[in-house]
Amino acid sequence: MNAIVESGGKQYRVAPGDVIRVEKLSFEAGTDVTLDRVLLVTKDGTVTVGSPYVEGAKVLASVEKTGKLPKVVIHKQKPRKVYRKTNGHRQPFTSLRIKEILFGG
Repeated sequence: MNAIVESGGKQYRVAPGDVIRVEKLSFEAGTDVTLDRVLLVTKDGTVTVGSPYVEGAKVLASVEKTGKLPKVVIHKQKPRKVYRKTNGHRQPFTSLRIKEILFGG
């Protein structure tokens, strides 16, 4: 059984037992989370596509950890001028372990 869920403006293909990194969610480690924005569910070769979401479909997951990705360095420079600017960014994330996909259809 597979599903495509939406979280943080991005879409993820998930199956039970998978670990995904999504945009930061405000949950503690060990907390159970329900993802109800399910776009597509496949079960026993049958594909159910929502418009925009599949009704009655949910994905249960647990929060493993939260953290930050490695730093991305942003460097700006203008030619023939004395203008140099360096900046960095570390994107926060939440790691989710998919427990099960609930779908009645």
